Amino acid sequence: MVLFLGFMLTKLRIHPEISFAFVLKQFALFGVCVLSLFIFDFFTSKNSLTKKNSYNLLFYGLFMVLMFQTFLNTKLVIANLFILLALRRIVSLRSKKQQKKKILDATIWISIATLLFFWSSLFFIVLFAALFLYGITDIKNWIIPFIGMLLVAVITYSILIVFNIDFSDYINSFEVGKNFDFSMLNNRQIIIAATIYFSYFIWSLFYYLQNLKNKSKSYRPSYMLILFSAIIALVIIIISPEKTGAEFIFLIAPLAIIVTNYMELISEKWFREVLIWILILAPFASLVL
Repeated sequence: MVLFLGFMLTKLRIHPEISFAFVLKQFALFGVCVLSLFIFDFFTSKNSLTKKNSYNLLFYGLFMVLMFQTFLNTKLVIANLFILLALRRIVSLRSKKQQKKKILDATIWISIATLLFFWSSLFFIVLFAALFLYGITDIKNWIIPFIGMLLVAVITYSILIVFNIDFSDYINSFEVGKNFDFSMLNNRQIIIAATIYFSYFIWSLFYYLQNLKNKSKSYRPSYMLILFSAIIALVIIIISPEKTGAEFIFLIAPLAIIVTNYMELISEKWFREVLIWILILAPFASLVL
């Protein structure tokens, strides 16, 4: 419900004129957002990254609505869906079952996300970190990501040939540059949202790291991979060539997990409720600023 309200308010604010084609497109885009939410919930609960509660879903929705620019970039919304699919396979490597298939799946999902947003490719670092942390030493498993990347590249090139799309024009369409100019983010709403993001992240991270040593040895790598994902997302925010606020979308999933873990540790009920209400009120207050 929070996600739906935030999505609708954002679209009505940016596009007050509504057409049938516009409604269909936004319905499909919202479907991608909902699917992302379900995938996020599935892999967090399946891998015991949070306890059995709804905090993870609540924070995912609230963080997305808080930085409502995430709804405005279709490519990034879809790329985030593929990254979540990849993270689902990466974290599940812990089970030691069907490792080769999971590595190939994760590689393909990250590669497809890269076709939409080049810097999604940085999540390959998380994949290789998983191979190291889970003690996967078979050299064949380390080669699979390169085979998967080559597979996606060959299929993409074949599609370009079929549709008579010039390869050089396609490559030039990629925004592969780095941009350290943050002036484009000098917007009151974005500043408020980013401040809340980083405040919750830094505060929760201290307890997340402190509690890491209490996790069982088999689950500890999974929690470290979530932290690595958050770091990669922060790097993407810093170097993203086009800074609109939409690039924060990759931080939402790991941030929601880290904050949820902190909420589960808080013994003071009133303090927990204050933190939740700030996140509930802030997104909708930012939408009317």
